[in-house]
Amino acid sequence: MRAARPSAKQAASSPSSAALAGAIAVRDLSFSYPSRPEVLQSLSFIVNSGERVAIVGPNGSGKTTLLLLLCGILRPTGGIVSVSDRLIEAGRFNPCISYLFQSPDDQLFSPTVFDDVAFGPLNMGLPADEVRDRVQEALKIVGADALAERPPHHLSGGEKRLVALATVLSMNPHTILLDEPTSNLDSRNRRQVITILQQAPQTLLVTSHDLEFLLEICPRVLLIDGGRMNADGPIRQVLADDCLLQAHGLEKPHSLVPHRHIGTAPHGA
Repeated sequence: MRAARPSAKQAASSPSSAALAGAIAVRDLSFSYPSRPEVLQSLSFIVNSGERVAIVGPNGSGKTTLLLLLCGILRPTGGIVSVSDRLIEAGRFNPCISYLFQSPDDQLFSPTVFDDVAFGPLNMGLPADEVRDRVQEALKIVGADALAERPPHHLSGGEKRLVALATVLSMNPHTILLDEPTSNLDSRNRRQVITILQQAPQTLLVTSHDLEFLLEICPRVLLIDGGRMNADGPIRQVLADDCLLQAHGLEKPHSLVPHRHIGTAPHGA
């Protein structure tokens, strides 16, 4: 179930796609850990500027590893990644891409929430006034402006996750990579994250086991398993395929399961 899309090689050389801010081109991307070879094997795909794309797969399928490669935290063992027509260099700060870690404790390390949200803009060399404005706006977007002077380690799990999202938004990147952004959120904060991401102008790649959440955010999905691309297409079409999902350890979202509406028996029947 793969939608027809240009190859990564074509997109990387096309000024009408990968040259756009936020466009991602991945070609023959492979990665191995020392104790685990072939975590990813020759992945190739294109994400156009402004697209919102879900990445799904069973535990251990390489979803988080893929995001870490896309933002340059990990170095591929083969293949290339380019964003906005520029190659991603491992270990080099790239303000065009922001990554939301699966655990907010990996993202928050400063004395106060304000300092954490200011960290990215400060490293971009922005003037103090603009840094302050960006911090205030990012905290306002996630509904955490009242937390600015709080120590991050005093926050609840849900508050930490919203503040971590603010650290990403404050950099105003072209591309945002989000790893399980609704994990440990209550229904109100989950809905808030959905609204924020639906309105975000950036290119988004989102991993989550919350498939209902992904249905609301992303029109397109990539299904990765065994280190390989197993599906790339419209999310409702891919996630409605029982055979495909069962083959890769996933369960169809409840909203895509047909439901019978049983009428009330006539009075006196």
